[in-house]
Amino acid sequence: MTKNDDRISWENDVLTKAKERFPERQPVFKGADGDERPRLLDPTDRGVSDPRYRDHVGYPGQYPFTRGAQPTMYRARHWTMRQYAGFGTAAESNERYHYLLSQGQTGLSVAFDLPTQMGYDSNHSMAAGEVGKVGVAIDTIEDMELLLKDLPLDQVSTSMTINATASTLLALYVATAKRRGISLDRLAGTVQNDILKEYIARGTYIYPPGPSMRVITDMFAWCADHVPRWNTISISGYHIREAGSTAAQELGFTLADGIAYVQAALDAGLDVDQFAGRLSFFFNVHNDLLEEVAKFRAARRLWAQLMKERFGAKIARSMTMRIHAQVAGSTLTAQQPDNNVARVTLQALAAVLGGTNSLHTNARDEALALPTETSARIALRTQQIIAFESGVADTVDPLAGSYYVEELTDRVEAGARRYIETIDDLGGMVRAIEQGYPQREIQDAAYQAQRAVETGAAVVVGVNRFTAEDDSEPELLRVDPSIEREQVARLDDFMNRRDGQGAQQALLRLKSAAEGSENLMPYILDSVENEASLGEIADSLRDVFGLYRERVVI
Repeated sequence: MTKNDDRISWENDVLTKAKERFPERQPVFKGADGDERPRLLDPTDRGVSDPRYRDHVGYPGQYPFTRGAQPTMYRARHWTMRQYAGFGTAAESNERYHYLLSQGQTGLSVAFDLPTQMGYDSNHSMAAGEVGKVGVAIDTIEDMELLLKDLPLDQVSTSMTINATASTLLALYVATAKRRGISLDRLAGTVQNDILKEYIARGTYIYPPGPSMRVITDMFAWCADHVPRWNTISISGYHIREAGSTAAQELGFTLADGIAYVQAALDAGLDVDQFAGRLSFFFNVHNDLLEEVAKFRAARRLWAQLMKERFGAKIARSMTMRIHAQVAGSTLTAQQPDNNVARVTLQALAAVLGGTNSLHTNARDEALALPTETSARIALRTQQIIAFESGVADTVDPLAGSYYVEELTDRVEAGARRYIETIDDLGGMVRAIEQGYPQREIQDAAYQAQRAVETGAAVVVGVNRFTAEDDSEPELLRVDPSIEREQVARLDDFMNRRDGQGAQQALLRLKSAAEGSENLMPYILDSVENEASLGEIADSLRDVFGLYRERVVI
């Protein structure tokens, strides 16, 4: 079949360069029958003409990126298998990271405990009973050094799920790398750093929106100059979906958050093509496989259009949405937990068919506790089986052209656009949050979903249908309560050994900078290098910025 001019142009100008930089995993991809798997199919391969194809679907690695962020997608490299982990002490979490890397994981992902997320040291009264429970406790640079011990920071990328204290955790990571003599331009990774979704759906905020946005845009500017391979934000729809939103709400509210961050950076004097290429996104993956595939495709297309048309981005990287995905924790059931393996498999497959760039698969026991080593390995193996045994990674965007998938992609995009337009009319996402708009929409959607389960209109296997009387609780991971005492003792010892005067002087410099308009990142880094604790840094900023109080939505 004769290729059209657009296909020839893509192959010559985009595909050839991509293959030179990232060669495909093998010269020819074949199925079990020996037939070659095509890299890509488009309407011309079926002898048809689709006038909407070029501008609406297009080619992978090229605007509007509906079919993927890279031209060859998984034929060159599989998605990053980035299993989220962290619990107890830094030493225990470090052991889990080494284990996961030894089992084939290809990126690190750090979970922090609630005190660390909220800017409290482990010896603070607000931390009592929460140290090391839902993630690892990190109070000081010594904790960070222990967390990262013997991990090849210049060879693997690290994602840190942290928001209100993201600047401090990044500074601790950078300071640790500097102590090990690693050049900062070799560091690759992501901080979630998405405070707006905390106001909407999750709650681990500290400061009001204005100062929080300042800290975020300061990090944008500082990383562009000092840590160029670092993704300075992972704009997160995951928690919006976990709170009960629909797919269209997840996409619309997440991209509206993204619009707010881009506008804040522009207002701070940054050029869009200076920082937009380091923005990344984090989406949930629910059970409706084809709707989730459509959501990922719609997300890339809509973001590319927004960056080009609204913000005037000129380079392709600034318009390219890079996605980390995690399967839906809210769909996991405590009843018959082994059923969760099937749910996770379907959701992971949807993320891959949708073109995610990295992926975390939940463990079967996470409705009950943090995952055991065995269940964490099964979760990782699920990704590896999809990558190496299913064949779906051998062809780019294999569902493109499906009448149903393309219609669903259009439908999800249209729904998301309506939400973005409403938020624009309200004055932007910060104003919308202050008025409680996204919160109310999510609450209504969550209520309807729960009612469907309670009435039986929505079936949840093992919960409201196909139940079993002999459910037995599997072996679970228990965090030893003594960990909190050990962490507090370690923190107290650190405080006694450090140069307290040097730490206090650095904190005073940070506070003075916060009262002015200087970029805060150099002062936060100065503070951690002078051995100030995470809680002390947060307290210094709390003194200047104050605390955000949640708006009650009725």
